[in-house]
Amino acid sequence: PVQILSYLGGVVKVEETDLKPRMGFLYSISTRNISVFINATREQDSGQYMCTVNVVDDTIRLDKNVGLINLTVLVPPAAPTCQLHGNAVVGANVTLSCSSKKGKPSPMYQWQREPPTLQVFFPPAQDRARGTLKLTNLSLEMSGVYVCRAENQAGSKNCSIVLEV
Repeated sequence: PVQILSYLGGVVKVEETDLKPRMGFLYSISTRNISVFINATREQDSGQYMCTVNVVDDTIRLDKNVGLINLTVLVPPAAPTCQLHGNAVVGANVTLSCSSKKGKPSPMYQWQREPPTLQVFFPPAQDRARGTLKLTNLSLEMSGVYVCRAENQAGSKNCSIVLEV
């Protein structure tokens, strides 16, 4: 463990870490509420944080004097990349793929065909975790704009691909 913030002898001290300019006590210590804040959170701020309270002349009992909390900083998906795999000719099979380089937790993907022929896809044609959509036995009517949405609890981003059969 690395100490990042302390209050000792009436003095608040923030240690020299990348959190130094972004963290502190939320309230005056005199309120006895020792909640902390972290501004401008980053993915690398994720982890386990421990609060230890030691009172002068008090018996130190580890099970009573320590609080733990796990912090997970969510990251919205980066703009995904859409790709076509295979030859888009009548009767052929193709796979559309969609992937985002960033996102925590890992994004789920949803494909749909845009109007005028709106179409939403489901398994087994679509794999939401992998971001793939399998189109089989292509016909001219399957031509159109296909949009993939990469989504997690922190946000979503789209990409699209034009399929010309």
